[in-house]
Amino acid sequence: MSEAPPKPGQIDLPFFPADCREDEAIGVASFILSLRARGIRDTAVLRAMELVPREVFAPRRFSDLSRTDVALPLPCGQTMTSPGTVATMLVALGLGQGQRVLEVGTGSGYVTAVLAKLGAEVHSVERFSTLAESAAQHLKIVDAGKVRIEIGDGLATRPRERFDRILLNGAVAEIPHAVTTLLGMGGRLVGALTLEGLPRLVRIDKLEGGEFRQELGAPLRLSPLVPGAATTL
Repeated sequence: MSEAPPKPGQIDLPFFPADCREDEAIGVASFILSLRARGIRDTAVLRAMELVPREVFAPRRFSDLSRTDVALPLPCGQTMTSPGTVATMLVALGLGQGQRVLEVGTGSGYVTAVLAKLGAEVHSVERFSTLAESAAQHLKIVDAGKVRIEIGDGLATRPRERFDRILLNGAVAEIPHAVTTLLGMGGRLVGALTLEGLPRLVRIDKLEGGEFRQELGAPLRLSPLVPGAATTL
């Protein structure tokens, strides 16, 4: 027998095995409800963020904050972006099943895992080897799927490579031409553009004629995205 569709206004809470701790179930449900309260309505994004355990990727000393909408400090002076900001960017990305995604700034690997859970084939580039190696271990734990991590400069030119989607996990003063040229026809880039000292959501679409269309969105709390591969760490 098929399930009855949810009634209008009804929120489907996640399913948990019988032996799962009640406080964990409540924590995940509260986490998803907090994202909905921020205006996130994309069911695919909400489901993916529900299924990827952020606590696996968060530093151990902050594990109790992993299912809250706060940014967390990472090694190498980096930051684990808040879930609300992640969700906002993923909704703007409009990811389709099986699409190739270039992620610039792997960080903890959490966003990488969510992208994979959404059905993407992810090529993630991280400038810090320490973070890249740690993220790779985290991604193995959650069995992330089609993910490849590279240590290097995610803002550099990549001859002959094309992607359906590009996600910049950080803010830049301008979008490098070397990055926009990596978009295939009909592709989309999402990141943050710093204007007058304030990072704002930016979406760039490559139209069928080959020209680009840029749209600015709401302010985002994102750390600067630094070009080049780190020589230490």
